[in-house]
Amino acid sequence: MIADIYLFIRAFIRHRILHIDDRSQLDIAISNGLKMGKDCHVMGECIIDPGHCWLIEIGDRVTLAPRVHILAHDASTKRPLGYTLIGKVTIGNDVFIGAGTIVLPNTHIGNNVIIGAGSVVSRSIPDNSVAVGNPAKVVGTFDDYVNKRKAQMANTAVFDESYTIHQISVVKKEEMKQKLTYSIGFVR
Repeated sequence: MIADIYLFIRAFIRHRILHIDDRSQLDIAISNGLKMGKDCHVMGECIIDPGHCWLIEIGDRVTLAPRVHILAHDASTKRPLGYTLIGKVTIGNDVFIGAGTIVLPNTHIGNNVIIGAGSVVSRSIPDNSVAVGNPAKVVGTFDDYVNKRKAQMANTAVFDESYTIHQISVVKKEEMKQKLTYSIGFVR
């Protein structure tokens, strides 16, 4: 009973007086209008423009690797013009956006797209493509990339889920390091 009263008072002070919202930044963005599809994975330290999130639409099965920034505004015009530039950002289905990538306003990323780590997406990227760089440029097709990686899997180390962070043993860590001494590998 006393614990329940304490929790009620604590919640009241945090929410009504201090205006602290205990929801995740993603949940807050969704409640403010961000459209996000099904089976999406947003990894740590991603920023989805909190001030203009209703201008952002993310499709199904999208992965945002760590530290991806999606911006629907550019405040560089605020002082000289008195206005901030804004633009919609649309990300299609089955998209992977690599770590540290920045997606700028007024861009569209199509379906079946891979954006390489550290890229800056400043213009639209078509369906079925792989884009990398600053500014991000299309360097190949999605299918060619997947087929190239499938071919690599036939000639390199492939590890099952027992080699992932919450399951891997010390012995398997050493085995993985040895097998990856001079090449890449793949882990489920």
